[in-house]
Amino acid sequence: MAFNAPLLERIPREIAAVGDYEPYARRRLDDNAWTYLHSGSADELTFRWNKEAFDRLRLNGRVLADVRGGHTRLELFGQRYEHPLFLAPVAHQKLFHPEGELATVLGAGALQAGMVVSTLASTPLEDIAAQAEAPLWFQLYFQPDRDFTRQLVQRAEAAGYQALVVTVDVPIFGLRNREQRIGFHLPAGIDPANLRGMAAPAQPALHPGQSIVFDGIMAAAPTWEDIAWVRSLTRLPLILKGITHPGDARQAADLGVDGLIVSNHGGRSLDTLPASIEALPAVVQAVAGRLPVLLDGGIRRGSDVVKALALGAAAVLLGRPWVYGLAAAGPLGVAHTLKLLREELEVTMAMAGCTTLADINADLLFSHHTWMQP
Repeated sequence: MAFNAPLLERIPREIAAVGDYEPYARRRLDDNAWTYLHSGSADELTFRWNKEAFDRLRLNGRVLADVRGGHTRLELFGQRYEHPLFLAPVAHQKLFHPEGELATVLGAGALQAGMVVSTLASTPLEDIAAQAEAPLWFQLYFQPDRDFTRQLVQRAEAAGYQALVVTVDVPIFGLRNREQRIGFHLPAGIDPANLRGMAAPAQPALHPGQSIVFDGIMAAAPTWEDIAWVRSLTRLPLILKGITHPGDARQAADLGVDGLIVSNHGGRSLDTLPASIEALPAVVQAVAGRLPVLLDGGIRRGSDVVKALALGAAAVLLGRPWVYGLAAAGPLGVAHTLKLLREELEVTMAMAGCTTLADINADLLFSHHTWMQP
C-alpha cells in the first residue's frame, strides 16, 4: 500500500478541531483509499444529513454554575470509562496506515477510549487485543458459514473482548454505493484477516423468476432467530448496531439484548435513512430505560456529544474523524482527535452548567421539540 505523503510527525497549529484533519488525510491517501473512507450510499443524502442534523440542533447554555470537581466518567456494561467517546468499527485500516488497527489501538489507549474492532479488520483480533491498553469490543458480521461465525465469537471471548457488537443494518450494501461505482478494491497485502481460512460461500442456484436480491444475496442474511442464537452463545454483553426503528428496538430488548447503537452505518447502507441523531429519541423512548442506547454517526464536535447525551444516548461512537487523524498522523492523530473532542466536551459541559454526564438532559436543548426544522 503506497501513500502520497509522509505521516505528520507533529501536529501543526492549523489543526485545532477534528475537521481540520480531513485535508491532511486527503493529501496522504490515494483515490482508492479516500473513496472507501469518504463515501456514502446512492446519492449520499444520509451521509450529509448525519452532520447537518447536529448543526441544526441548538444548545441552551447555563451560567454561574459551580462545576468544580466535574468529570466525564461513566459505567457501561459493567465497565468503567473515563469518557463517553468510543471508536466505531472501521474495516481495512491498513488502507489508512501501514500498521492499521495496531496503530489505532495505540492512539485509543493513550486517551483510554474504548475501541470496537471490526470483523473486517486488516489485523487479527488477537493481535489487536494483545496491544490494547483500553477495553475492546468486537463487532460481528454474520457470515454465511454460521459455524465460522460461532468461532469468531469464541475467539473474541478468548482474547478478552468486553462486549459483542452485532452489525444488523448491512446484509446488502446499496447497489449504487459510490465506491462500487468507481471501482474500489483492496490493494495487495490487505485482506480481512479475521476471515482467513473461511470457505467461500456457495452461491444459491436461482430458478427462473427468482430474485437475485430476495432469493440470492439475502438468502444467508441474519434474522432475529440468529440474534437469539448469538445471545445463547456468549455471556458477553450483546449490543446491536444499526437500529433506527423503535419497533426493532423493542424487539431487541425483548430478546435480551444488552444495548443498542442507533446508526445508519455512516450513510453507507440504505440511503435516505434519517440522521442518527434524528432517530435517537424515538429509540430511547421505545426501550424506556430497559437497556442503554448509544449513538453512531455525525459527531464532529464536543458539543455534538452533549447533544446526543441530551437526547438520551449513554455514549457515542466516532468514525471518520479519528480515521482522518490516523491517516494523517498515525496513533498521534487518533489520540489528538480524541483529546480535542474530550476537551470540547468538557468545555461544553462547563458552559452548560453540567458537572457530570448525568446532568446532561433535554433541557439543555433550545426548542428541542422543533429543532429538526430548518
